[in-house]
Amino acid sequence: MDWAPVPGSGPALPTVIAWHGLARTGRDMDPLARYLAAQGYRVICPDTLGRGLSQWSRAPAEEYQLRFYARLARELLDALGLDQVHWVGTSMGGAIGTVCAAGLFEPTLSPRIRSLVLNDNAPELAQAALERIKGYAGQPPVFERIAELEAFFRSAYTPYGWLPDAQWRALTESSTRRLPDGRVTPHYDPAMIQQFTLHDNDYLIWPHYDALRIPVLLLRGEASDLVLASTAQQMLQRGPGARGQLQWLEVAGCGHAPALNVPRQWQAVKRALRAGEQQA
Repeated sequence: MDWAPVPGSGPALPTVIAWHGLARTGRDMDPLARYLAAQGYRVICPDTLGRGLSQWSRAPAEEYQLRFYARLARELLDALGLDQVHWVGTSMGGAIGTVCAAGLFEPTLSPRIRSLVLNDNAPELAQAALERIKGYAGQPPVFERIAELEAFFRSAYTPYGWLPDAQWRALTESSTRRLPDGRVTPHYDPAMIQQFTLHDNDYLIWPHYDALRIPVLLLRGEASDLVLASTAQQMLQRGPGARGQLQWLEVAGCGHAPALNVPRQWQAVKRALRAGEQQA
């Protein structure tokens, strides 16, 4: 999705890349994108390879990993002619943003990213949570009716925090893939789990985090089982944290990961974008 600033909002501020989580789609970013567009931002919300409306990988063993996602991000920015962007990433989207902004994989990206928002993502993830993801992500459930799939999402994504009924319906509608037999399942390629099974420690990215030279905001769900409070404390001592460029905000009533769908979260993101603009 490409969200343009609404008429009358004044000159457009730098573009925001809003990248979704592991088994999700870019439509998760609709509430945030709608808010930021009203503030004068252009917001690009991609579907990662193998998710939503993007094609599935023909070489999953090589392409479902952060290095390749960074290449896709660079190609996206090049194709759209974007020289300066902010990055907001939920979970996997935050990890992709980290490796892009660090520039160790794609050196031309580092000077193009002005700020980074990590929505419940860190350069080291809790092993128990990773094992849980390995256990379910490669075997998406199948249901007879979309209502049953919505009930599954409401249960699985309870840690997102409060969502009204309309948002649960929208989440389900944008996350449904119909199978040849008419049943429905979440809209992603199960082979994307190979990022975990074939690329050990792909999410252990401290060297990338340490290389960041931009303002970073960590939004951590207070009950997150993926980003431990002890890891956030390490982030304060290293990289942008050690340089005074890291802000850490605990999000009450959420686990992994805050849905970015309420004003307090939107306003925190906006402040992070402003910090990037001021530094530039």
